[in-house]
Amino acid sequence: MAAALLIVDVQVGLFCHAPFPLDASGVIERINLLIGRARAAQVPVIFIQHESGPEDGLERGSPDWALHPDLARLPHDRVIAKTACDGFCRTELKAVLDGLRVTELIVAGYATDFCLDTTLRRAASEGYAVTVAADAHTSKNRPVLKATDIVAHYNWVWANFIAPVPIRVRPAAGLLLA
Repeated sequence: MAAALLIVDVQVGLFCHAPFPLDASGVIERINLLIGRARAAQVPVIFIQHESGPEDGLERGSPDWALHPDLARLPHDRVIAKTACDGFCRTELKAVLDGLRVTELIVAGYATDFCLDTTLRRAASEGYAVTVAADAHTSKNRPVLKATDIVAHYNWVWANFIAPVPIRVRPAAGLLLA
């Protein structure tokens, strides 16, 4: 199985301003652990970068739109822009994955309850084997749920999700990329 590491929406505007995501620095540390393992195994690293209008603060080219500076990103890493929660919606993500002959995705990033959830469900529906790094995704407190509850809830949902290929949920430290 050919794998790729998919990092979703870890951007300055989402991580570097209050309110901050749950365990933001720890999540970035664990994402960088996965990036290091991916590079060692020659697994492609793909970053998804959300963009929207100036009213939302993630306008293309703006400082807040940039990927987080603490990410272990290299110039040759693929970056795919998106404008919806779904990383596949009107993007080249599927074509890139198919071109790389990827059949398995390891997914991490932000926001657990929006872009991460939508992208990984779509990936599973497209037939990709999906593994979520259980402690390498995050969200912010929402009006109806605390971020800790959001992360725990979605880890449970994904582990029990019925799809053509089951979604696996594992701690980052236990993920071996090959």
